[in-house]
Amino acid sequence: MLSLYKLEIFAIVVETGSFSAAADRLLMTQPAVSQHIQDLEAAIGARLFERGRRGVTLTTAGETLHGYTRNILRMVADAENAVTDVAQLPGGNVSVAATPGISVYLLPEWVQEFRTQYPNLTVSVQTSITPEIVDALRHRKIDIGLIEGEIDGVDWPRLGVLELEEHEQFVIVGPKHEWREQEMVRCGDLNGKTFVMRQRNSQTRIWLDDRLARAGIHAEVAAEFDNVESIKRAVAKGMGITILPKYAVQTELEIGLLHALRIEASPMQRTLKLVWNEDVYFTPVTRRFLAFLRQYLPAIEGIGEW
Repeated sequence: MLSLYKLEIFAIVVETGSFSAAADRLLMTQPAVSQHIQDLEAAIGARLFERGRRGVTLTTAGETLHGYTRNILRMVADAENAVTDVAQLPGGNVSVAATPGISVYLLPEWVQEFRTQYPNLTVSVQTSITPEIVDALRHRKIDIGLIEGEIDGVDWPRLGVLELEEHEQFVIVGPKHEWREQEMVRCGDLNGKTFVMRQRNSQTRIWLDDRLARAGIHAEVAAEFDNVESIKRAVAKGMGITILPKYAVQTELEIGLLHALRIEASPMQRTLKLVWNEDVYFTPVTRRFLAFLRQYLPAIEGIGEW
């Protein structure tokens, strides 16, 4: 009978494209990975890979076995999820990476509520930018990602993406700004205004520069920061204006430290997205966390099908 453990190693070799990359992923030596594959080939009497200088490719037998392997691993994951009661587990972890706004202003409340319901489980959260989150998913370093960055240029067919909700972006001004009493501003009124922005290589800055350019808006950039908190403090002190989602400034709006204005006729929207590696089946803890998030993000559905 074929070994499930060896099939898992086989699947990683297929995914990474080489024995050395699979060894790095599995924290094994390359000879050990090679031996497991040789054992599989001996068990079925057929070669699974064609070896080349740039890695390995599947043979016809390898293609067939890989199809069955994916089904087998899915069934194992489904069986585990069907019988596991996460509330009774002594411990468990889900690893989440999120872009800065989500990580700082949304996830803390969600994680705290999740921990209240499941004190035996841990949510590990890291803040990162969209390309790094996609790379971490590709290399199985995290379970899921929550991003607002654009992924149009991502060339990875195994990246799962689910759009969750639109977040309107507001013009944010300080308490002494001339617009502090207004509720709305025309897009053209932003032309020539002094802005405080994220750093140039961030997805948020790339997105905003693009949207302003499309609208024919020239922005005078007074300062660039790598975090939203510094941007908010600078705007509150009167350095300029910025554009942020309302969830990032809710506390400051309530105490009058900042003021938010809608953009008339041409609102700016960014999409919150769930991303994951389609080659990795969600653990019971990850599925439970996603099911929990549905109260905040109703678009999350089909948990049992992933």
